[in-house]
Amino acid sequence: MTRLEGLDAARYLAFCGMVLVNFRIAAEVAPGTGWASTLIDALEGRAAALFVVLAGIGVSLSRIAAGLLLRRAAFLFALGMVNMTIFEADILHFYALYFVVGAAFLTARPGLLWTGALGIVAAAFVAVSLFNYDAGWDWESLTYSDLWNLPGFLRNTVFNGWHPVLPWAAFLLIGMAIGRSDLRTLCIQHRLILWGLAAALAALIPQYLPQDPELALYFGTESIPPGPFYILAGTGTACVTIGLTLKLWPVIERLRIGRFLTAPGRQALTLYVAHILIGMGALDAFDLLDGSLSAPQIVAIALGFCALCSIYAVIWQKIFPRGPLEGLMRRVTEPGRTG
Repeated sequence: MTRLEGLDAARYLAFCGMVLVNFRIAAEVAPGTGWASTLIDALEGRAAALFVVLAGIGVSLSRIAAGLLLRRAAFLFALGMVNMTIFEADILHFYALYFVVGAAFLTARPGLLWTGALGIVAAAFVAVSLFNYDAGWDWESLTYSDLWNLPGFLRNTVFNGWHPVLPWAAFLLIGMAIGRSDLRTLCIQHRLILWGLAAALAALIPQYLPQDPELALYFGTESIPPGPFYILAGTGTACVTIGLTLKLWPVIERLRIGRFLTAPGRQALTLYVAHILIGMGALDAFDLLDGSLSAPQIVAIALGFCALCSIYAVIWQKIFPRGPLEGLMRRVTEPGRTG
């Protein structure tokens, strides 16, 4: 199967959005009303959702075996646990558990995948109704008090962490369903754009309807807590982004900038870890993680870092077929495979 390079480009865009959001979190930048704060607010929860939807599409397109998918999940979980010692908002260990859910649906038809996604969202809604979503959280400092004991870790992972399995695993199943379509055709690309736009707009409707103040937050489109309308909004924006990158890819190629999008998109795992170790590490080295930066400064720093990542990835790809961590994961999870 010919690689859909537009998906690699979309993955790089998702990475850029996550860098913007995570740099603001790490630098403790106060919320604001300017253009930069508005931009980061718009990306919060949406970039990571796009990342997971693309992972689901990749699972479908690769026709990966369940055993290999579970071995990759184990690799990502171990890597994520190490990463959490540096950055508690890590997504990799969550990502691993989404793959475990996805392994149970590898042979499912699109209808069952959509049903599974709806079931996960419904289970999350029931869980929030029955249990205390604030348990463990200090919302002022965005810290989780009992993350490193088993009950707190399980609660955080499944129910009320940054990207909990309930309902975030729904994004993976939705991506798997989308991946069952022929994404090369303009018809499917147009459907992704139009239906995605409709979903993103529909998710805003409850905000303009009378509702119980205690439920208002959960019926919003914020990623914390991730209510059903957040899942709808995140799915919608992901579909629009994927549809547009696929549709516009011929234009991007003619502009000769495609490799600066695809090369980093194929090294998303390496770059995700790099933005924490190197990007946040540099901010810490210059004593910039103390709330002293403004939102426009964070945007400039984050976009500069993403540009450097793109240049690095293009150079690396000229020498090696895969990124460092991508190659390591392949060696660990597919020890008998060469090339």
